[in-house]
Amino acid sequence: MTVEGLSKTIDGINVLKDISFRVNKDDKIAFIGENELAGTTLFKILIGEIEPDTGSIKWGQTITKSYFPKDNSEFFDDVNLNLVDWMRQYSEDQSESFLRGFLGRMLFSGDDALKPANVLSGGERVRCMLSRMMLSGSNVLILDQPTNHLDLESITALNNGLMSFKEIVLFSSHDHQFIQTTANRIIELTEDGMIDMAMTYDEYLERKEKRRKVS
Repeated sequence: MTVEGLSKTIDGINVLKDISFRVNKDDKIAFIGENELAGTTLFKILIGEIEPDTGSIKWGQTITKSYFPKDNSEFFDDVNLNLVDWMRQYSEDQSESFLRGFLGRMLFSGDDALKPANVLSGGERVRCMLSRMMLSGSNVLILDQPTNHLDLESITALNNGLMSFKEIVLFSSHDHQFIQTTANRIIELTEDGMIDMAMTYDEYLERKEKRRKVS
């Protein structure tokens, strides 16, 4: 994927300014920055949910994308389905055993897989959305704050899954260890544009601290 010159203004504020980068095979990029809206806006532009003011995005022909939004309420509020039927909405294979297999990977087994979707806790909703992403079989995962609402066990399971995932991951998170162990590249979205470094999160923070002391 190639991104060139993306800019976006929301309510008179420059949220993204001249963002350009290329995503290479096997990249796992953590998008960080003080303004969370910048990352969310970039992800929504990448999946085509909103349009940039300027700039372009070019995806490879074999790319299939799966998106994990920070706000997942539209997927669950007022949805009167149990979790098996909720998953069935997104699956070509409609069999219960197939769908339960994906729910089971996110710890919904037995009667838990028949819970109503509209009564789930924040952490359970996140686990359902991750099950849905696994079901899609996409080769590009875009995750906006997936560690929010998850307990340590679930974060560790997600972390391990993404580390073993052989394709592209674009994500944001507040969890230092999650970023450190998952990302091989850091892109910081700033007021003036972006900083792009192919290194771990700890290495990036160390370099940033050295730059701060010099300046």
